[in-house]
Amino acid sequence: MGDLRVEDLDFPLPEERIARQPTRERSEARLLVVRGAGATASAGSHVEHRGVADLGNFLESGDLLVCNDTRVMQARLELRKPSGGQAEGLWLADEGGGRARLMLSGGRLRPGILLATITGGSLRLLEKRARGEWMVERADDGDETWEAWLQRHGGTPLPPYVRRLRLLAGEATDSAEDRERYQTVWARDAGSVAAPTASLHFDHAALAVLRERGVDLAWLTLHVGQGTFLPVSAPSLSKHAMHEETFIVSEETERAIAACRARGGRVIAAGTTACRALEAWARGERGATRLLIAPGHEWRVVDALLTNFHTPRSTLLALVAAFAERAGAADGLAFVKAVYAIAIAREYRFYSFGDATFWLPSST
Repeated sequence: MGDLRVEDLDFPLPEERIARQPTRERSEARLLVVRGAGATASAGSHVEHRGVADLGNFLESGDLLVCNDTRVMQARLELRKPSGGQAEGLWLADEGGGRARLMLSGGRLRPGILLATITGGSLRLLEKRARGEWMVERADDGDETWEAWLQRHGGTPLPPYVRRLRLLAGEATDSAEDRERYQTVWARDAGSVAAPTASLHFDHAALAVLRERGVDLAWLTLHVGQGTFLPVSAPSLSKHAMHEETFIVSEETERAIAACRARGGRVIAAGTTACRALEAWARGERGATRLLIAPGHEWRVVDALLTNFHTPRSTLLALVAAFAERAGAADGLAFVKAVYAIAIAREYRFYSFGDATFWLPSST
């Protein structure tokens, strides 16, 4: 497939299909299993409607499930300007020396202004960067880490569409439940501003079932950046400036992948973040990646993919379309759109708190 236009990545999605809240229990979400791929007209013959709790039925002894152990920071900040006006911030990265990068919105802002959190913290604006980013420094006392500071002054960085829909419904846009449910049960290494959402479906009982079936588990770390919220803004995918994300694939996980290959098992990525890290690692990248996975991608390590339903005009939709090609579709994007149309008709829940899909080639 040639270069995709941004319009090619669009599809109609009724707003009522967007999940505002998580399911009552993590593993209660629905699971749309897609085995193999063919012509758009035959998409229905490749899908099976199950639940996330049934995932183990599609895995085999010797398979390896690779998960992302990043921890989501309490990165969303409600701020007040000296004038009394409001601003909103998304903490992005620690720049050292008490400084950090923030994405800020809220009208007129200029270097030197002090912004106060609603819980007594204070930030000084230093320098405006591109795309709404600012360099800031802490103006309050203390030498605590940014993670500790954000735990006191920040909130759950729910995606903008979740917050908007909750506001329209008169619901809270952050809660103690959000802090728990917008975090994986195995979260360890802090650094993300968005959750690896496919992994939100797992609880400890689900992991125990997989282990009982002989499925091995391995972890890597990819810190999810703000780019996960951003749609493709360029006219075509090839002109999109892909965001960079840092990642680590440990030696232990490398050995687990090698052992899986040696015994003939399948490497299964739990989410697009794990998928991106694995494919970047397989290409010799270390530490950080700007890899854009799109139709035409040469797959090197991932054999099956668990992921949620993704937004129109997103690079993640392009990634799933690339995997549909790996599963056998001549036109991966058209096939994904056909599968998504089935999901919409069957009232699956979309996006971060929504249901999941499991994609695997028919030969695996």
